[in-house]
Amino acid sequence: MSSSDIFIGETIGTAILILLGGGVCAAVTLKASKARNAGWLAIAFGWGFAVLTAVYTSAPLSGAHLNPAVTLALALKDGGWSDVPVYWGGQLLGAMIGATLVWVAYYGQFHAHLTDSEIVGGPGAQDTKAAEAREAEAGPVLGIFSTGPEIRHAVMNLATEVIGTVVLVLAVLTQGLNDQGNGLGTLGALITALVVVAVGLSLGGPTGYAINPARDLGPRIVHALLPLPNKGGSDWSYAWIPVVGPLIGGAVAAGIYNVAFA
Repeated sequence: MSSSDIFIGETIGTAILILLGGGVCAAVTLKASKARNAGWLAIAFGWGFAVLTAVYTSAPLSGAHLNPAVTLALALKDGGWSDVPVYWGGQLLGAMIGATLVWVAYYGQFHAHLTDSEIVGGPGAQDTKAAEAREAEAGPVLGIFSTGPEIRHAVMNLATEVIGTVVLVLAVLTQGLNDQGNGLGTLGALITALVVVAVGLSLGGPTGYAINPARDLGPRIVHALLPLPNKGGSDWSYAWIPVVGPLIGGAVAAGIYNVAFA
């Protein structure tokens, strides 16, 4: 694969991933959405289907890493580092494009949600200092773009992201070991998607399961830049955890693979 193919494939694939994954978060969150309050099952399966679609689309061009933690793990596994910056650049750009497209697709719903006095403050809203403090850290629609913890504790939150990413990346690395190491082809996309659903259902509760640095950082940057009214903060004090945690998880998964499977 050429560097241009890798960059284009990762950009397109990650954009689709975030468009569909962020899209289900928007559908469940925004007040004027038909799917509002559909719940965690909808989000978990929506992200799984997003992975499935993105992998099928981008695999012919780039191999469909779509995740800097996966790219890091494969580099540690195989020793190929030259294309890592190309993969990471495409993934971050694609994540930003996908997040922007979510805003475009739900433009009216964003406006209705963020101008509703019951949501952003005003007559009928619960206006407390605690609520104002939370709003300054993470605005009312930040969860559409990026992740955040239910209980804010750096060590616990980091551990959750590491554990979830180890499960995901180890599942990716071990695909095809029962098939002479040739991989599982298109079946691998389905397996990866189901693993993402499993991680979301089982381990997503504490932090929202980023398990992918680009998936969190790119949309968080877009949230900070978009002209959204009353959007609140982008919670940059937390932003390092869904970047560092998955990268550590990817490295740990590669280590486990090299010791146990290689």
